Amino acid sequence: VQLTVEQLDRDMVLAFLDFLEAKRGNSVRTRNARLAAIRSFFEHVAYSDPSAMGMAQRILLIPGKRCSSRVISYLRKDELSAVLAAHDLSTPQGRRDHALLLFLARTGARVSEATAVDPGDLRLDGPAQVLVHGKGRKDRVVPLAPDLVIALREFNRARSVSERRGPVFANARGKRLTRFG
Repeated sequence: VQLTVEQLDRDMVLAFLDFLEAKRGNSVRTRNARLAAIRSFFEHVAYSDPSAMGMAQRILLIPGKRCSSRVISYLRKDELSAVLAAHDLSTPQGRRDHALLLFLARTGARVSEATAVDPGDLRLDGPAQVLVHGKGRKDRVVPLAPDLVIALREFNRARSVSERRGPVFANARGKRLTRFG
C-alpha cells in the first residue's frame, strides 16, 4: 500500500502510535522514538512543501508521552564483597580484575574512565587520589579509599617495570583494556 503525504494526518499518526503500544507491545520510549522520526519527516515536509505547513504543524504538535526513568541499581555490600572475593589473587589477571572492580566501586568511575587511567594519574601517597578523565573532556580528582590504595599498591608491585609504564589496567598483551575487554 502506498501512502501520500496528504493521506497522513494527525489522527492516522496517533492511531499508529497507539498501535505500537497496544498491539506490538512497544514501550513508551520506543513510541516516543518513532514519534521523533515522524516529526523529523514532517519538518522536512514543511520545509519542502509550504502548502503542507498546516498539516505538518498539527503533527509536529503531537506531544511525547511521559515515561518513568529507570531506577539506578547498585550492589549491596555483601554482593560487592562476593564479587571481589571471586578473583584468584595469585594470578596477574585476578589481581588486575580485583583492583579494577574495587576501583570502579570506590571511585564511582565509568568503565571507560577507569580503563583510561595512566600511572601519572594516580597518587597513592597522602592524600591518595586519582585524576579521572570523564566524558566531554571533564577531568575530576577523586580521593582514593584506603582499601583501594592497598589493592593498587599490591597490584602495581606485582607488575614488571615495563608493565608499569603502560596503562594501569592493561590486557594480556599490555595494551589498554577496553570497555568490551
